[in-house]
Amino acid sequence: MFNIEEELKKLPNKPGVYVMRDKEDTIIYVGKAVSLKNRVRQYFRKTNKTERIKKMVSLIDHFEYIVVDNEAEALILECNLIKKNRPKFNVLLKDDKTYPYIKIDMKSDFPGVFMTRRVVNDGSKYFGPYANPGSCKEMIDFIKQKYKIRQCRTLKERTRPCLNYHIGRCLAPCMGYVTKEEYRKQIDEIIDLLEGKVDKIIKELKEEMEEASKKLDYEKAASLRDRINAIERVSEKQKVSNISENSIDVIGIAKSELQVCIEIFFVRGSKMIGREHYFYQDLKDMEDKEILSGFIKQYYLDNPNIPSKIMVREEIEDKEAIEKWLSTSLGKKVEIKSPKKGEKLRFVEMAENNAKVTLENKEKDKSEILLELKNVLGLDKLPRKIETFDISNISGEYMVARYVCYDRRCYKEKSI
Repeated sequence: MFNIEEELKKLPNKPGVYVMRDKEDTIIYVGKAVSLKNRVRQYFRKTNKTERIKKMVSLIDHFEYIVVDNEAEALILECNLIKKNRPKFNVLLKDDKTYPYIKIDMKSDFPGVFMTRRVVNDGSKYFGPYANPGSCKEMIDFIKQKYKIRQCRTLKERTRPCLNYHIGRCLAPCMGYVTKEEYRKQIDEIIDLLEGKVDKIIKELKEEMEEASKKLDYEKAASLRDRINAIERVSEKQKVSNISENSIDVIGIAKSELQVCIEIFFVRGSKMIGREHYFYQDLKDMEDKEILSGFIKQYYLDNPNIPSKIMVREEIEDKEAIEKWLSTSLGKKVEIKSPKKGEKLRFVEMAENNAKVTLENKEKDKSEILLELKNVLGLDKLPRKIETFDISNISGEYMVARYVCYDRRCYKEKSI
């Protein structure tokens, strides 16, 4: 039999990850510690705990731990265990939306540019996410109109070029009509465009246009002029701030009595290219820095789009360990900053304000649904609690039932 007090005495004074389990041996919480001995003992001492932690501790039947060499290793192991087991008392990354990305398959000799909703570690470059799928499609259409890249999903040798070659939309790499170097020059320009390096592209195109004009190649000069104008137009649509860094994620948080909303803005090359938001239940008694720490660790695990800087309102827990981990993953320095003034603070405030509006709108939608239900059922008051049952069987046998209870303060589901 597991004796918690006895096991607490055996805890080593070393970094590691601890796993809390209930009577059914289900993992209910995963955490990391610089000192397992000090950290795990805190949960079982009579100190000021939030209601959420009190509830978690009351369910702990036994625990286990894994010793590692340093805090950075502990952080990575913690992230992986949370992702795999999804413990109910951890901050879990949940989202019912799958945002589109622009994918460039860099491993190909002649890369294509496509829209995808699945990001994998396959050596490709991903740009996004785009909160509006229409914006993503518009950007891809623009690229395919202005650059002569292949539009077929798989590159196969052909006996004759396709229609896109004949209408000037492709250089026909399938026929060997273009070298890898010539084709890659287009891809490099597209990458610069998607990364927001518009000034660099326009400068190079203007130089090329002037050179073509001097050689009396007016058709090429006109084509380059049209491309410059198009790039300037599509670039102008994205401009939102004066932040000079090339790659920043800005995270804001808002709370209500029932939920927490996290809003994340993606700023690339001084332009906001998209945003996402996430909702969490039962976290109102957690501090913002604890919620943000849990969110950041899960969000950037296996994410190929790690920025060079992450901006939040206040300094988060495990800041140095997370910076080290993200820097190793990206291959260059990543900073987590809490700006106190200027344009960067204004951007954090914008993310927070949007999180607040998003949260208010979601709760307003629920209130309107309840009001409509009240009117349809002829109730005197708004329904506070709704219980539903669904029963299924196979020819009268193997009966199962599902019970769902919606309370304005919580949501429960149970199999019977």
